[in-house]
Amino acid sequence: MSKFSDKQGYAALTLGAIGVVYGDIGTSPLYTMKEIFSPATGIPLDAAHLIGAVSVIFWGLMMIVTLKYVVLILRASNRGEGGIMALTALAANAAGKTPGRRTALLLTGVLGAALFYGDSVITPAISVLSAVEGLEVVAPGLKAYVLPISVAVLVGLFVVQRHGTAVVGKLFGPVIVLWFAVLAVTGASQIMQQPAILAALNPLHALAFLHAQGWHMFVAIGAIVLAFTGVEALYADMGHFGKRPIQFAWMGLVLPSLALNYMGQGALLMRDPSALENPFYRLFPQAWLIPAVILATCATVIASQAVISGAYSMTKQAIQLGLLPRMQVQYTSVKEAGQIYMPEVNWILLAAVLLAVVGFGSSSALAAAYGIAVTMTMLITTVLTFFVVRHGWGYPMPVALAGHRVFSGAGYGAGRGVLAQVLAGRLVPAGAGRGAVHPDGDLEART
Repeated sequence: MSKFSDKQGYAALTLGAIGVVYGDIGTSPLYTMKEIFSPATGIPLDAAHLIGAVSVIFWGLMMIVTLKYVVLILRASNRGEGGIMALTALAANAAGKTPGRRTALLLTGVLGAALFYGDSVITPAISVLSAVEGLEVVAPGLKAYVLPISVAVLVGLFVVQRHGTAVVGKLFGPVIVLWFAVLAVTGASQIMQQPAILAALNPLHALAFLHAQGWHMFVAIGAIVLAFTGVEALYADMGHFGKRPIQFAWMGLVLPSLALNYMGQGALLMRDPSALENPFYRLFPQAWLIPAVILATCATVIASQAVISGAYSMTKQAIQLGLLPRMQVQYTSVKEAGQIYMPEVNWILLAAVLLAVVGFGSSSALAAAYGIAVTMTMLITTVLTFFVVRHGWGYPMPVALAGHRVFSGAGYGAGRGVLAQVLAGRLVPAGAGRGAVHPDGDLEART
């Protein structure tokens, strides 16, 4: 194969990764800033707190997503696959010949996998519902059509899965690329009008913001972690695209766009606190508002793709570990062995998602279940990660503890924040705590 063909294939994988992997985290700017400064958190809406909150988001994107996931964790794979089952295999392998420890780790991983299936059901349901519910803003009379339209969109989304992740990614990729470009442009325009927000690049503002919250910090983090919703699918989808396309997409487009948009929203709120009613859409001129709503709706629907493809990968791994009966696996790419479609999983997921949509009826009703499932998955993954780093790869205890504290701080805060958010009846976020990394690259772990 020529170098030109290789570059074309790499570009296609990168485009697919943007569309499949980053749709969820890419739509977080729709609601994150509004939730951070909502009455439930009690955080004052002033310049110091705005700079501090944006600083926490920025450095969270750098430390949790970039350093932990994109730079480090994607180097660790189980035969090219990622996700909680791959991590469970690594942890079980690290257990050596200790049967009790090995069994405990396997059961922990199975529980985490079950919770990830819950996330795979709730995420499409809440994403599509929240998108379609936006029609009520444009035309309140359409409220009665929210559920039927949501069902139709979800059926269409699961039907196209049989064409493979590559095809789905090519369809979704250009839309998400446009979405990130819009995020960057609108954010940069606000930063130019209020450059004081650039002080958020100083991590001391993030530390000062968290310290000032005291024990109330856990509620604040419960809202801030919304900025990292969807990052847990990044590792799970590694087998579909490979690590390089995912890394290149994050570094080249996703990270800069998200950082600019969050800073832009902070700059807007510094100039006009009344924009808190909907800071994302207030970034746009009035003439662009309707196109922005349409684009945001498309991006939010696409965001559910990451957990769907992640569910395929996790099921395949569970079958290989002997934890599930054999199912049909269709390989949809001649270049990437990780690009698969599993009909039974697809239709079971669709049935469960439709039941969730009809049973709960609204995105707000699904919010508590969403937060609990994702947060518990995150905490389980953190435990497995620490065990692999310490016992599997032999890192000294101080190093393992330091990495555990640095990279799972958001997870711990989210776990505490979920309780406060659930009690308040608010949306709670997916967390950002997955995985382990080996410095020498890909691994094979057998159980």
